[in-house]
Amino acid sequence: MNPDQPAPGVWRLGTDFINYYAVEEGGRLTLVDAGAPRFADTLEEQLGEAGFGLSDVEAVVLTHSDSDHTGVAPLLQKAGARILIHEGDEDTLRRPRPKTGDAAPLKLVKEMWHPRFYRMIATMTRAGAAKPTPLEGAETFADGELLDVPGSPRVIHTPGHTPGESAIHFEKRDVLFTGDTMCNLNPLIRSRGPQLMPSSFNVSNATARASLSRLDGVEASVVLFGHGEPWTQGVAAAVAAARERLG
Repeated sequence: MNPDQPAPGVWRLGTDFINYYAVEEGGRLTLVDAGAPRFADTLEEQLGEAGFGLSDVEAVVLTHSDSDHTGVAPLLQKAGARILIHEGDEDTLRRPRPKTGDAAPLKLVKEMWHPRFYRMIATMTRAGAAKPTPLEGAETFADGELLDVPGSPRVIHTPGHTPGESAIHFEKRDVLFTGDTMCNLNPLIRSRGPQLMPSSFNVSNATARASLSRLDGVEASVVLFGHGEPWTQGVAAAVAAARERLG
């Protein structure tokens, strides 16, 4: 498997730490997520390496509204792309603000003892994720919806990391995009393997755990994450690995 093209018609964009993807159908592209704001500097180059340009991007499907997943969406919207997000995250896309619940800023303080916490903050700041850009005019979708975008993916609502967090299933490509429903590289401690995001990053850690069951029975050989390398052992094995870490 080529990590830059983990499945036919699918290209990995971004960096080793923050991933987003382009999916092609009929010469048109759907981007799943939009990386961090400063990825705008490399977007045209990365699309060009895959043989595409900005005008080929028809739609951007956001798994959720965090700034390391929405970064280049405003640029693509200006270039003519549709922006789509679950209805549960549309408000925070328009009006970015700190998370609540288990991810409230005061609860994040407990992570500051970890030396890699500051490495993560520095990485996110350099990528521009500390200053999210409000985005108006996004279309919204709901659980189970088949989206009218290149690749025709289906939405699987997996709340917990955010209220609208969703996995995006491209059945014809045999690929599931998890966003931050799971990661394959823990952004905080850099542990590898399928797992939930750190508990203090989730609006509701209990809901994030429960949402793993939403992926039971989903058939896809390749699983692609917002953070971490592609996984080629199938959805069931990825979910089992994440559950095993939970104990």
